[in-house]
Amino acid sequence: MKLLVINNVASGLGDLSVFDFCRTFAQDGDEIVVRTTNGRTDIRTLLGDADTFDCVVAAGGDGTVTTVASMLADTGIPVLPYPAGTANLLSANLFSPTDIHELVRMTRRGRTMSFDLGEIELSDGQRFGFTLMAGAGYDAAIMKSAEQTKHLFGPMAYFTSAFANATPQHSTFDLTIDGEHIHTDGVGVLIINFSKIQFDISVVHENMPRDGIFDIVVFHTKDAFGLIPALFAAILDRTGEFPARTEAFELFQGSEVEVVATPPLVVEYDGEVTGTTTPFTVRMLPCAATFVVSDECLRAYS
Repeated sequence: MKLLVINNVASGLGDLSVFDFCRTFAQDGDEIVVRTTNGRTDIRTLLGDADTFDCVVAAGGDGTVTTVASMLADTGIPVLPYPAGTANLLSANLFSPTDIHELVRMTRRGRTMSFDLGEIELSDGQRFGFTLMAGAGYDAAIMKSAEQTKHLFGPMAYFTSAFANATPQHSTFDLTIDGEHIHTDGVGVLIINFSKIQFDISVVHENMPRDGIFDIVVFHTKDAFGLIPALFAAILDRTGEFPARTEAFELFQGSEVEVVATPPLVVEYDGEVTGTTTPFTVRMLPCAATFVVSDECLRAYS
């Protein structure tokens, strides 16, 4: 087999286990090419010949995997998300193993599945792909605050950041979802493709990243503590009880969404905080990403 490994050494906690993966994977006749970035080299410049490889291994956090998947959208080139970031939420949503030997076996088997991608267009005209979620407001504030501590605390940095930002900016939202206008208010908006976040909590009841539709969540609470009942409801989802999310959440669905906020709010996608504020637009790219997946993933999403 021929593997192209895109290794982002700036991701997460400086995890170098991808080299153990390469050593474990290598067999007679294999070719493994490792291309490295620390954030300065544009990942897009490393993928020009990706179609000559059997698989592209994206080693880094969710942002790294998203960039690779977006650059290879609609090509059918298999991408293996290698979990070397802080939270590795995409790997968790795909039920991927974390053990190197299991990842090697999964890559050798080469079973793939196509999933939806989102595309976000920012107010400055830039466009980026996202696999998990995009949003503005409270979630972006959490991501920005956690940047300083996630190298020390890992996923717990997001939890502590949430309560360090206990009184987020409250805004009025004008949403246009598939042409329909909605006027509402709250502290944040999330556009969701994969719904599982840290600690195996799902923001919405059903995780359906192959249906061509986003879940759009507006957080109505005025402070972080108002989200606690909804958080407990999300935790109980894992027991199969599917409790109500309380009035803290308002849920919509659609494939194209424009978000305007007054006052404007900072925008993020897949944990990457942008230097822009609302407005922004997201569009659905149905089943545009091809990932190497486990048998459990195939059972979950088939």
